[in-house]
Order: sequence, then structure tokens, then C-alpha cells
Amino acid sequence: MEEIKIRLAKESDIPTIDKLLYEVNQVHSDVRPDLFKPGAKKYTDEELKKIIADDKTPIFVAEKENVILGYAFCIQKQFLNDNNMTSIKTLYIDDLCVDEAARNQHIGKTLYHYVIAYAKEHGFYNVTLNVWADNIGAVKFYEKIGLKIQKIGMEKIL
Repeated sequence: MEEIKIRLAKESDIPTIDKLLYEVNQVHSDVRPDLFKPGAKKYTDEELKKIIADDKTPIFVAEKENVILGYAFCIQKQFLNDNNMTSIKTLYIDDLCVDEAARNQHIGKTLYHYVIAYAKEHGFYNVTLNVWADNIGAVKFYEKIGLKIQKIGMEKIL
């Protein structure tokens, strides 16, 4: 059996990335239909083309036997000349998804470790992400691979 390979996404990967974007949105719209539209996705294909072309927003895809089974969208962030924030470089994981049919094969963990290695190699101070509290499976996954709470967003629905 072939090993999981991680590489940068290409425009030709967009149809598969789209499928995974719909999967992620489905998870979110199932638990928070007040916030997420069912049957939608986070990015249009035109937006994806721009993201893929931009070095500051790398998308890493996990591939096994030439099939994309997951992705990690990343964004380079840095506060420059800010009043109160230091100028550390952060690599923000905007979205991480593993195909529903390919879960429990350590693909998410492999993607995450690749992102960590990339961040270290490129001089980032930290790697951050946001996770929706109602997505309990994702929260548990991130805790299991060693992420710690940095900040908590709270709400009161009126």
C-alpha cells in the first residue's frame, strides 16, 4: 500500500478540494444551521485559483495512490507596526479536512505534522487554528495531536 504524500495543491485539484469543502460545510451546517448554509462551500473556484497561486496562502493536499484524501489551507499572518501585538509570524490553518471515507488512517495527523515542519522550516513562531466548539470530533482530534487553547470566542444568541 502506498504511503501518504503531502504536496502543494494545483488548480487541477480544485474539483476534489471542492468536494472536501462541501463535506466540511456539511459538518458545520449540521451543528450550526443558524450560521452555516447547507449545501454551500467556503470558497468559489475563482477564489481557490487565487489562493493556490498565492505563496502566502499555501494549500497542502494529502494524496494516497494519486487520490486526494485531505487538505490543509494555511495563511501566513503577521502584525507589523501594531500598537500592542508583537511582530511574530504565525501560520494559521484556515481549514483542515480529511475525506469522510478516509478517516482514521492518520491523514489529518500527517497533514498537521507536515504543516508544523513547513512552519518551522520557514521561521514561523507558531501554528494556530480555530475550531467550532460544537464540532466535538475536531476539538478532540486537535487536543489529541497536541494543540492547546490560545483564546476562546464566546456568544449569546438573542
